[in-house]
Amino acid sequence: MQTERAADEVQNRKEWDMQPSNPTAETQEPTVKKEDSMDAAEDYRAQQEENETELVPLENENMAEFFYYTELTDEIKERITGKSYPDTEEPLEITYEDLAYVHVLHYDFEGQVQEGELICSRAIAQDLTGIFRRLYDNQYPIEKIRLIDEYDADDEASMADNNTSCFNYRKVPGSTKLSNHAYGLAIDINPLYNPYVRTGNGETLISPDNAAAYADRSASFPYKIDKQDLCWQVFTEYGFTWGGSWNSSKDYQHFEKTD
Repeated sequence: MQTERAADEVQNRKEWDMQPSNPTAETQEPTVKKEDSMDAAEDYRAQQEENETELVPLENENMAEFFYYTELTDEIKERITGKSYPDTEEPLEITYEDLAYVHVLHYDFEGQVQEGELICSRAIAQDLTGIFRRLYDNQYPIEKIRLIDEYDADDEASMADNNTSCFNYRKVPGSTKLSNHAYGLAIDINPLYNPYVRTGNGETLISPDNAAAYADRSASFPYKIDKQDLCWQVFTEYGFTWGGSWNSSKDYQHFEKTD
């Protein structure tokens, strides 16, 4: 089985022609998902549901079954079409083939292990898998990681619910330009506690609307991303830039990789 898995991984990487970054920090390399990984994950989930227990931390040798990325299946395409991915016959700048599905585990705010799923550009799929593995290994708290389609692709609703998400084919608010989220190259982490903040003409815009308590970054509160935070350290190590370093506005939840 291990030989078959390795062969599948090599073939899948050749087909996708990915060029992920390779940070020097020690971590297990995530694997590309194969059918046996899906089966193992489903079996584990079913066992937990049968026992009515939360997911529990796994031994390292089992991690590859839960941290993986793959092309979009027909089932995933059906889930996102008409929501985060437009249902149109007009040509789009991003195709299904440009995207990848990423499956991870994470610790929620109660310290429980949860499953998370993302859609991103295939160019950063391996990076994201490695990043979330690092965060998981360090028990970094992320409240939820769900496809934004569960919020009907409503970015404000997803942020207000503190949902971590990546791909959403949308424009930059107030612009005709596609957001880097539309390319699957940007991700928002714990957005309620790390809002978008812009001040101009004597007014301050905070998004999501219910995040005003977390706009003052000089204040101390949990789940705040700054340059001392592990999340910032890991993402920037992988070559991502942080919206909290922008000049005209600040997007403290936002990491992107466009180069």
